[in-house]
Amino acid sequence: MKPGHTGLLHLMHSTRYSWKGLKAAFRNETAFRQEVGIAAVLLPFAWWLSNDSISWLMLVGSLFFVLIVELLNSAIENVVDRIGTEHHVLSGRAKDIGSAAVMLSLIMAGLTWGLLGWEKFFG
Repeated sequence: MKPGHTGLLHLMHSTRYSWKGLKAAFRNETAFRQEVGIAAVLLPFAWWLSNDSISWLMLVGSLFFVLIVELLNSAIENVVDRIGTEHHVLSGRAKDIGSAAVMLSLIMAGLTWGLLGWEKFFG
């Protein structure tokens, strides 16, 4: 933390950096844009599909979880690419592991929406 950046000033700077990161991800990461689009379409359906606040939170939370994991994966990929573009086994492994995390978050979101949808219509 920079000297003098405490309390509200720190919060303001942190918020600005976070928005800068979201804009950069949206501008430069196709997968993030696609997942934001899917989340924007699904979010209104969360109200309709959920029976209570917990199921709503699970639906919305699973969408945000995908976006969070995608942001972390993009950060890993950017750092690896910054270090160098030549092929290295550890660089490839880091990118593959990040991709696997995104895949698992998408599976979790799909299971959440599928199960709660099933309960809504057939339960």
